[in-house]
Amino acid sequence: MAESQQNQGPGKGVINIGQRIVTTLVGMVETRVRLAVAELEEEKANLIQLLIMVGLTMLFTAFGLMSLMVLIIWAVDAQYRLMAIGITTAVLFALALILGLWTLHKTRQSTLLRHTRKELETDRALLEEER
Repeated sequence: MAESQQNQGPGKGVINIGQRIVTTLVGMVETRVRLAVAELEEEKANLIQLLIMVGLTMLFTAFGLMSLMVLIIWAVDAQYRLMAIGITTAVLFALALILGLWTLHKTRQSTLLRHTRKELETDRALLEEER
């Protein structure tokens, strides 16, 4: 009988509202954490694939450039070989610099956890709107 009085007391509505708020907040946090984990797993898979592709590309490019340099040096007359080596080296260094700067530019355009950050901004806006 004491239990039925506690369940129907005047604080029952406040307790129920508090429980719903806590349940909603826990659900929101769980959803955001699951979204963050899913995005991190996707980014990890993309990063590993990208590293493998970059490694293979660099390996094949290095062998191709070495073969091309040998071909160019053998094709040039003996008196111009030193100049051909210098020009080839300068072009390769220029390409390396351009591609390095391009890579830095691309890495600064991070999309890591983009959807999670967007959802957190939406949550913050909704919470500030209710105040």
